[in-house]
Amino acid sequence: MTSVPTAAGSLRAVPLSTDAGVDWTVQAVEGPVPEGNGALLTTPVAATVPGEVHTDLLAAGAIPDPFDGANEGLLAWIGRTSWTYRAAFDWAADGQAVQELVADGLDTAATVTLNGTELGRTWNQHRGYRFDVTELLVAEGNELVITFAAPVQTANALAEQLGLWPHTNHHPYNAIRKMASNFGWDWGPDVATVGVWRPLRIESWTGARIDSVRPLATLDGDRGVLDTHVALAWSDGFAGDATVTVEVAGTTSAVTVAAGTDEVSLTQTVDQVDQWWPRGHGEQPLYDVAVALTAREYGDGWQGRVGFRTITIDVAPDDDGGPFVILVNGKPLYVRGANWIPDDAFVTRLNRDTYAGSLQDAVDAGMNLLRVWGGGIYESEDFYDLCDELGLLVWQDFLFACAAYSEEEPLRSEVEAEARQAVTRLSRHASLAIWNGNNENIWGYVEWGWRKPLGGRTWGEGYYFDLLPGIVAELDPRTPYSEGSPYSYDRFIHPNDERNGTMHIWDVWNQVDYSTYRKYMPRFVSEFGFQGPPAWSTLTSVVHDEPLDPYGEQMLVHQKAFEGNLKLERGLGEHLPKWDAVRGGGAGQESKMADWHWITQLNQARAVGYGIEHFRSLFPLNTGAIVWQLNDNWPVISWAAVDGHGIRKPLWFTLRRVYADRLLTVQPREDGPAVVAHNDTDEPWTTSVTVARRSTADGGAVLAQETFALDVAPRSAVTSSLPESVAKPADAAAEYVEVRAEDGSTAYWYFVEDTALRLAADAYTATVTATDGGYDVTVTATALAKDLALFPDRLDAEARVDSCLITLSAGDSHTFHVTGATAPTGELGVPVLRSVNDLVG
Repeated sequence: MTSVPTAAGSLRAVPLSTDAGVDWTVQAVEGPVPEGNGALLTTPVAATVPGEVHTDLLAAGAIPDPFDGANEGLLAWIGRTSWTYRAAFDWAADGQAVQELVADGLDTAATVTLNGTELGRTWNQHRGYRFDVTELLVAEGNELVITFAAPVQTANALAEQLGLWPHTNHHPYNAIRKMASNFGWDWGPDVATVGVWRPLRIESWTGARIDSVRPLATLDGDRGVLDTHVALAWSDGFAGDATVTVEVAGTTSAVTVAAGTDEVSLTQTVDQVDQWWPRGHGEQPLYDVAVALTAREYGDGWQGRVGFRTITIDVAPDDDGGPFVILVNGKPLYVRGANWIPDDAFVTRLNRDTYAGSLQDAVDAGMNLLRVWGGGIYESEDFYDLCDELGLLVWQDFLFACAAYSEEEPLRSEVEAEARQAVTRLSRHASLAIWNGNNENIWGYVEWGWRKPLGGRTWGEGYYFDLLPGIVAELDPRTPYSEGSPYSYDRFIHPNDERNGTMHIWDVWNQVDYSTYRKYMPRFVSEFGFQGPPAWSTLTSVVHDEPLDPYGEQMLVHQKAFEGNLKLERGLGEHLPKWDAVRGGGAGQESKMADWHWITQLNQARAVGYGIEHFRSLFPLNTGAIVWQLNDNWPVISWAAVDGHGIRKPLWFTLRRVYADRLLTVQPREDGPAVVAHNDTDEPWTTSVTVARRSTADGGAVLAQETFALDVAPRSAVTSSLPESVAKPADAAAEYVEVRAEDGSTAYWYFVEDTALRLAADAYTATVTATDGGYDVTVTATALAKDLALFPDRLDAEARVDSCLITLSAGDSHTFHVTGATAPTGELGVPVLRSVNDLVG
């Protein structure tokens, strides 16, 4: 047992966490605990709060790693078992009038008791709860017990009780307010867990306390305006006034209120404020806000940061349909973004450092927006604070994804309470750009065959078009609201119409070749993507099939997409050869797997890069793209650019190239190929561009060459047709077009697919040089060397490389910088150093 100190006067928050010295245990209560784990029914194990049962059992050595091999299925019983968390603590009375147990997050269906008295039951992972324990605390031996019902069984029971609403995936996640992807997704494991997943504490206070603070920072010309809304709670019988004071940027505002006042609002003006901008458009100044509450000798306080900016969305119809343009401080933004999923299947393992690393992946790739997808969670303060600091806009989904949802009780009350808490908590953040009603649910109702099984029942429409926009308008009127993604911003237009609003492009990957991207003229693409495997070291750390095979038992555990490996194979089209048809392939299963891994990673990068270059070439018709997805939540074959071990896949390096502030790309037009230059900066782009038609053979002879001046105004694009001398090959299979600007920008155009392209097998040499903390690999080309890639993790799982998919013309060199490993001895070749040349040369 642990004594927890309190003090009279100000509100005291006393943590009941493991870090604070409170000892917790967890024990199975009932469920299908398998033979060999039966002791969990009688013997508790040490638990961590905040934490989750899977990580507790893993730390206790009671289960193997859920991510390894085929363990996911072997551990499915955990989500079908009920669990009890238990702690004991002492309490020193402090004379305060009120003591409350505050739970910021309980996952999910929980019964909470203190000293044998039931405090309440919870049904929502996405909100917090507060229980009065004033009359229950004793000096010694307080026992807090939280029993969590089995999440899978609870979801099934609720679906049976309330009626089954259409949904994707195996479990009826839409029946319960719990992270949908915790029940498994087409990129994530089915590890339905329970636990005290966010902080737990006792708050002791008298008089009044601050219940919540919403400081909404906006702009009025060059002045900042801060509207601070403070919700108050009062102890019974307290009489007298209280004073609320708000300080920001050297200004102070105060108001006196009578006891019982629910909320007070204060408005302050800050002259000559520094505006907050998304990255690439300006700086990210943040201002401290301090709120103080005094009620006689009692008090409470709150601190946070805000950034002064305005954000609007333009969806007004135009001559081409209806745009989707995000404007920050009145300035249109071209979105270069990614969808974000929970960064670990066990979210309590995340912290500020893990978030910082993943968000740096977004920044380094040139992104300016992340979309927090609706099948995950409202992220921690660390996530949003870092986005504020880094200038990453946040598109925040409400947590509804790929399903119909009942609008009746008991779900409706939980939805409203959850939404109110989320908007209240997150509204202060400068990075918060959009509240989005749902992911694909409007599209699903229109096109996925839901209407018949629904039989006229509600499906979520009232949430997306009434309840949620009403809450946003009331609590966060400075932030735009979108009914859904995709959505056309007109209920008489198909929600996934390319001509209006936002669209998702999923026929590519699921059904058709990625060349189909060029058939679309989308105003804004908020989801699209293509699969590829994780890094070799990541994959083989969890997949142990002998021999290794795309269709091995454990490999398929780590491929969650429907017919995913078949789609990987089909997706090669005419672009790349199948792995067992590669030159030199067929030498053995190990060689085939090495080729499978390289080809499918390359094809993923090619497909997504192809789409983004096309979208950017449509500017200003197209105003942005949000790729699916930035990150993984475990080691898996998926759409992610960064794998579950944090290794940047070839896709990430392609995103860095196509999301660059200035992009050169060659695109087909009616009169032939053209160079499109998109300048997404505030400075003119003036340079000289040389376009050459060259031989792919040794020496890379220049067959034709033209030079022209490029002058692109800020935030604009220019299209320049290729001269006929360059655009028309004499031998399409042996020639290519190289576009080089004096400032270093490059682009390439090929007249045939790689499967028909004649590439030299020995087109480059490589040398290795040791450096402090790593080594350099310098590659020099004697002929066209296409998409060179170095995979140092094949030699050392800790090694990281700074570049990938580098194309070199004859005479060019490139140095790969490797960190985290010592220099290898001997020559580097397949499978560590790869290129398209070793596939078709």
